[in-house]
Amino acid sequence: MVLAGKRALVTGAGRGIGRGIAVGLAQAGADVAINFLTDPEDAEQTAAEVRQIGRRAILCPADVADYAAVERMVERAAAEFGSLDIAVSNAAYSDREWFCEADLAGFRRTVDVTMWGPLHLFRAAARRMISQGGGGSLVLISSTHSYIPVPGAMAYNISKAAANQMARTAAIELIDHRIRVNTIFPGWIDTPGERKFASEEDIARVGSKLPWKRLGRSDEVARGVVFLCDPASDYITGSEVLIDGGITLPWWARSGMGVPQ
Repeated sequence: MVLAGKRALVTGAGRGIGRGIAVGLAQAGADVAINFLTDPEDAEQTAAEVRQIGRRAILCPADVADYAAVERMVERAAAEFGSLDIAVSNAAYSDREWFCEADLAGFRRTVDVTMWGPLHLFRAAARRMISQGGGGSLVLISSTHSYIPVPGAMAYNISKAAANQMARTAAIELIDHRIRVNTIFPGWIDTPGERKFASEEDIARVGSKLPWKRLGRSDEVARGVVFLCDPASDYITGSEVLIDGGITLPWWARSGMGVPQ
């Protein structure tokens, strides 16, 4: 219960990685505000899992692309819980199209949610933490897309890359307030959202060819978040943590180039 007494807010927590993080924080002792935009039934399920653990959960519907809505959400969570100690930026959006042919409305929506969304959360949460005093922890869930130029995902790629630099800049700007800012880079994680881009057959086929021979799980990302938010990790800020099963290593070079198997 390393986070006992802490109060957290997780964006995009209705399912997938966000749900895993919300549940992981609750297992570590935190109360959790669960942000979502669509699919309230999924958010209710996340809340039910948090409450089953014995922690408080509140539902916070809001579009992270809307700064005023994010600010209201942060203030509501802090008011209901009494404070806000942890904020995890996980919400994202992505369409997959070649950029020359992309629907620019979808391209802009990806940037609004995936780049502006983290900035909105970090700004609103940091302002609340500064007014409270006592520090805090901000965590960005980024992606290996931020430095691997995956074709068909330009808007997502550039949004994640920009968010990385935002987080590192926030880390140095907030250091005097003892607000720690860290980033996690998940690899290919098995979530419902992956079914937007790949079939079950594709996921099973490609997953078995990955370096670790499987996709990652949301609870594995959640353990990284808990570690970074643990008060015992007080000396860690501005860090970038890979949780990707080796997918960013040159594993493709292991065959056909004389590299030992």
